[in-house]
Amino acid sequence: MRTKAQYIADLGKKNSNLYFNGAKIDRLDPMQEGAINVMGLTFEAAFDPEFKDLCTATSHLNGQTINRFNHIHQSTDDLHKKQDMTRLLCNQVGTCIQRCMGIDAANAINAVSFEASKIPDRGTDYYTNWLKWLEYFQANDLVASCAQTDVKGERLKRPSQQTDPDQYLRVVERKSDGIVVRGCKVHISEASISDEILVVPNRALTKDESDYAVCFAIPSDHPEIKQVVSFHNASKRELLPSAKRSGYTDSYIIFDDTFIPWERVFLCGEVNHGGIAALLFALFHRHSYSGCKPACLDFILGLAAGAAHINGIEKTDHVRAMLSELIMTAELGYAAGFTASSLGKPEVYVPGYGPVPYGPGSYIPNSIYANVGRCLTGEAVFHEQEILCNIAGGIPATFPTEKDLLNPELRPFLEKYINRNPNIPVEDQWKFWLMFVDATTSHSAGSGNYGNYHGGGSPIMEQIAITSQYDIKKRREAVYKLAGMSVADPKIKILGV
Repeated sequence: MRTKAQYIADLGKKNSNLYFNGAKIDRLDPMQEGAINVMGLTFEAAFDPEFKDLCTATSHLNGQTINRFNHIHQSTDDLHKKQDMTRLLCNQVGTCIQRCMGIDAANAINAVSFEASKIPDRGTDYYTNWLKWLEYFQANDLVASCAQTDVKGERLKRPSQQTDPDQYLRVVERKSDGIVVRGCKVHISEASISDEILVVPNRALTKDESDYAVCFAIPSDHPEIKQVVSFHNASKRELLPSAKRSGYTDSYIIFDDTFIPWERVFLCGEVNHGGIAALLFALFHRHSYSGCKPACLDFILGLAAGAAHINGIEKTDHVRAMLSELIMTAELGYAAGFTASSLGKPEVYVPGYGPVPYGPGSYIPNSIYANVGRCLTGEAVFHEQEILCNIAGGIPATFPTEKDLLNPELRPFLEKYINRNPNIPVEDQWKFWLMFVDATTSHSAGSGNYGNYHGGGSPIMEQIAITSQYDIKKRREAVYKLAGMSVADPKIKILGV
């Protein structure tokens, strides 16, 4: 396993294909520092005796100890530990821990490539390719991001119906030694600080959309891709320091006739498995949210409780009601994820068939509960901000800069007029409000709210998954039967509904 220092040193050796604000930038550009600090924790935690049980695992390939972020789930216990590791590490930084995209994509492709390799006329041996790449991934303790979201162009049209067919990433040429792809994947978290990018389809596909059914791995610094990076960093504190030094990045990844050798291709043209690949990454990622989102809510709860304490209103009934709402959302999301782990099996839900065995025996979380947890917490994102706004009042919207706070001419007045609790040193209150501003009214907070709402699938996507996979008819017929209705299905048993 690598150390944080080794990870950063390896980043510094990478080819420059990152663009920001009109110019090419280096992997170790100062704008990357916040995200690198967060990702670095995933390396440090693997060596920390306190965190080792959660943050390392035993590779099913060779029995070696590896970082859990590079592990393929072999049991319900692995699913539980992935969820708990995510919550633990997110709590250390007060935000997303960033490395979950790689583990979620890897677990999806592990199952998909196994099933696709059963197809007689496949282009290559997908599962053999995958295992070779996975061994390399684990042995070198690499960071992977996942590129799923396409630009989608004309939103009400399918990939094959687009005026410009490149609005979804596709294969434009098949060669004896590999494939050529074209398109753009967007909002790809931490691609700028990753070692590898795992590419998966964005949606279910029809038989005439085989060019879009493609999974592959590509180095993040590949010279035939370009990354246009967005940065979401906390404000730098020079005079009133904070222990929280976090940030994250997102990239538009442009594939302009990019060559991928066959040994890095894990699916190419098999539309049924392409749809399942899209579904499985989303499912694994929604399960990760059941660790991530409760941890983010732990942070939001701390902000709300701190604002209430400093404002002297923590004992009021309406504030206690709001705090309890935050707690319930966090723990219901965690409980749904825990149940999804407990009910995990090596199977997927196929419409018209129900749960069917899928993959080489690795474990997949229960879809209903993973989607329920993600939907509950995703829908709550902006209401949580409303609660913070309600408790804090207007102070975050117009809070002075730290240089104004410490200006000798202004400081005596600001100490007098920005002091809401005589039992807390004024400078500590200032530090709290500066962090509150970062978490609620900054550019980073705004983009973070959009990410928390849409990441892993917008709530409408979870609602579709829940209603399409839940046996609603069975519940309806049970009620018809209880009511004594003649149209009730006699095969439905009330017991065991």
